Amino acid sequence: MADEKTPDQASEAVEDSIRAKEGERLLKHIRDDMYVITLEIAGKMLTSEEFADKIEMLGVQGKSSIAFVIGGSIGLGKEVLKRSDFALSFSKMTFPHQLMRVLLLEQVYRGYRIMNGEPYHK
Repeated sequence: MADEKTPDQASEAVEDSIRAKEGERLLKHIRDDMYVITLEIAGKMLTSEEFADKIEMLGVQGKSSIAFVIGGSIGLGKEVLKRSDFALSFSKMTFPHQLMRVLLLEQVYRGYRIMNGEPYHK
């Protein structure tokens, strides 16, 4: 009976399987030439200005295709994390996907406003 898993181990195994399957589906849409930014609680937090600088520098470096990856509520799979070029965090909190997409889109828009020297709401 040494092979039996505790309920916590079984739950973690199920979550690992879910993350792996979700990761396979995500990675199918990510081309080799894409710069991948994963949204992770443990990622680096940036100000709007720093985020704009990051996007601008990627363009200067010739990285014109950026893929933003928002993980599920239990996080991203190991293969997706391995493929990530930059881990970004908006907060230590967890947000629903629909809300996170809006927040991300707003920050990308704000970033381009900053890059163009245009006014943006603070």
